[in-house]
Amino acid sequence: MRNRRRKKDTPVPLIPILLTLAAAAVTLNAALRNIDVIGQAGEQAAIASAVLTMPDAGLDLILERFRSLVLGEEGTAPDAAYQHPWPPPQVMDQNPPGLMPETRDDEQEGVQGRAPPRIPARYSAPVISEDFSGYDDGNWVKWRGAFILNETSHSDEDILSILETPWGAVLGDTSEPQVLIVHTHATESFESHDRDAYDIRNTWRSTDNSINITAVGAEVARVLEENGVTALHDTTQHDYPSYNGSYNRAANTIEDYLRQYPSIKIVLDIHRDAMPRGDAIVKPVAVVEGEKAAQIMLISSSDNGTVGVPEWRENLRFAALLHDYMESRYPGLARPVYLCYRKYNMDLTTGSLLMEVGSNANTLEEALHSARMAGQALSDLIWDLTQYDE
Repeated sequence: MRNRRRKKDTPVPLIPILLTLAAAAVTLNAALRNIDVIGQAGEQAAIASAVLTMPDAGLDLILERFRSLVLGEEGTAPDAAYQHPWPPPQVMDQNPPGLMPETRDDEQEGVQGRAPPRIPARYSAPVISEDFSGYDDGNWVKWRGAFILNETSHSDEDILSILETPWGAVLGDTSEPQVLIVHTHATESFESHDRDAYDIRNTWRSTDNSINITAVGAEVARVLEENGVTALHDTTQHDYPSYNGSYNRAANTIEDYLRQYPSIKIVLDIHRDAMPRGDAIVKPVAVVEGEKAAQIMLISSSDNGTVGVPEWRENLRFAALLHDYMESRYPGLARPVYLCYRKYNMDLTTGSLLMEVGSNANTLEEALHSARMAGQALSDLIWDLTQYDE
């Protein structure tokens, strides 16, 4: 315990104290409200107890929450809002790491095959369903069947010139693993029902790998294996119990796999997006193969000399190829590729992409449908590029 005593004549720094007390009050109030509303939220109760009985621990929790909400994943200020004809990709899910109980008291009636549970009016907010497919006269770089949203200083002509060169990865007819699937934010989860409203108490987080984003990764891996492509699927929850530092922990995991399996050429970091719009959340959705699908956004890093992805052009070539394969086979499945100055561990291979499958407004069933199609498109791409031994 730090010594909090002060000399008698030392001035009291009122503003920092008031700000700290205000933050503590907000956090404690939220924790107590969640305890009252949710019932079984053990982690929320632990936070409230820490704030009440352990000043140092309570303050540390407040500061951690503040950092994740304001500074973002790696302690850097989040990018300014973009001006797009559709909402900007929210790859930095700023929800604190608290997890939602799997079932609340007022959701007991919402079992399989029955109507969705009623959301009390005071906790209900709208879900907006939209199709974010690319289109020919939009503000994209168009290459074959792929659309690329270029948020870099590179001209669209430069991007097209880069894509004229084939992707340089060498894929072989081998039983060795060539694909690695990981999840930096493994506890990201989905809406439990397809409806036009959501419960504002939901954090869309779960450590249950049967319902969080790792279930989507498992489906992609399953389809790859069915098509004869050996894939490794890592289910480490890099974002739990601490959200901050997730990408650093994921990088360590990826590097361990690359050392053990030098045959790996493709690394997919699979997430689900979060797309707020005012008090609403946006659901990227399209009907593909006769069913609602959670639209997929591929994110590819660029570099202006400061990002640290010197071979970003190779990753971009892979992103454009995969987008083209997804769209040519399953029109409407994919949102345009997002090319940006963000690292996201894409420096580790020349086939590294971040894949956002739907948003927190999509259902797991919609995401799994998309995963199956994405897995098939990737399988087709790999076999089309495979070099066979003579």
